[in-house]
Amino acid sequence: MKTINLNPWLVLLAVAGIFAAIVSFRTPAPQSPKLVYMQFTTVESIIPGGLGRSKMMTVMPDGTKTEEELQNFYSMVGINFGNISNNNIAITRKINDLVSQGWEFDKVLTGTQSPNDNSGQGIFINRYFFKRTLE
Repeated sequence: MKTINLNPWLVLLAVAGIFAAIVSFRTPAPQSPKLVYMQFTTVESIIPGGLGRSKMMTVMPDGTKTEEELQNFYSMVGINFGNISNNNIAITRKINDLVSQGWEFDKVLTGTQSPNDNSGQGIFINRYFFKRTLE
């Protein structure tokens, strides 16, 4: 009768491979969570004399939109720090409301626009992005 000599390391490697194949077959691969995004945008007017328009616009994932008035940076007498403070309060309130609804702050993109260097006019715009996992 012929004796078969098996290398114990090869046997162990083969058993480990079979075990790994069985476990990976039975365990489904983890799925990455599905995220949904929303944004709100603030447009704050930089037009002397209080003639500009400022707004906060929200677009939800289902496409519904809302608009809220913000105050202009300038009034008839120049920069109105009270208006800037009130806008800060409104924007912070909006962020806190969204976070309390389960939205996670993702990022903010900021920009300004001025028609030309001598006009003293323009806008200050921020886009606030939020996300959450679909249930």
